Amino acid sequence: MLLTGTVIRAYGGHYFVMAEGGVYDCALRGRFRFEQERVMVGDRVGFRVLAPGQGVIEELYPRQTSLLRPPVANVDRALVVFAVRDPDPSTLLLDKILVQAEHAGVEPVICFNKTDLGAGEAEGIILAYRRAGYPVVCTSVKEGTGLEELRGMLKGHITVLAGPSGAGKSSLLNALVPGLNLKTGEISRKLGRGRHTTRHVELLLLPDGGLVADTPGFSSLYLPGMRREELGGFFREFEDYRAGCRFTGCLHDQEPGCAVKEAVKEGKIAAFRHENYLQLLRDVIEQERRY
Repeated sequence: MLLTGTVIRAYGGHYFVMAEGGVYDCALRGRFRFEQERVMVGDRVGFRVLAPGQGVIEELYPRQTSLLRPPVANVDRALVVFAVRDPDPSTLLLDKILVQAEHAGVEPVICFNKTDLGAGEAEGIILAYRRAGYPVVCTSVKEGTGLEELRGMLKGHITVLAGPSGAGKSSLLNALVPGLNLKTGEISRKLGRGRHTTRHVELLLLPDGGLVADTPGFSSLYLPGMRREELGGFFREFEDYRAGCRFTGCLHDQEPGCAVKEAVKEGKIAAFRHENYLQLLRDVIEQERRY
């Protein structure tokens, strides 16, 4: 009889599968060595128990998502962490990561961290993303605020992290996973090309249920390949107005009769979001020309 579980880490030919009854150290059935599709962390697999705590993987079940950075399957949530201050949040970088996440079929949760420093100018940014329809949580590891709300958002999901250095990702993971004790900055260093790389991603079990990757989930250096007409679909608040644009396939740039631009003028869409969209649109068009 096959048991079903989730691969939580893999190295040296060992695949550690979390299932009812504990974690099993599994090998791969021989046929997997000759197939192109490899077993990844996050995969749902069927395995047979050979001895206490040991087994062999015999089935690989269909994936919902598959990421390359880090290599992990079935991620359905991205925790996008930015500090309210020190460093100040870059909305252009945040919007780029949101586009990456949604393009990959992953639901983003925005976490504005370090609220003990005072939100300041970030208050307007936080409000704008909430109005746009994104799940937003504000946290302070130092004061312990927002952590229960964040745990609730991650419960039952497989989550990866994203965000700039200094935003507090290590501190958040330490707070979410008791006993982890990552040093500050350790997560960012794992992105290097030395031997500590995201190839060794591990899924950590959250106390209330759910799994979180111990490395950031998305590179901030690229935009996924897409046509210029697709980009607007990744800006959630545009959706309510796109049907009112005069032209089908409106890019919300220079076209007359653009309902999105009119919504920006009326304050219904945050001006910085539209400005960031236009910057990313230039990047997408440049990618189109190169390829």
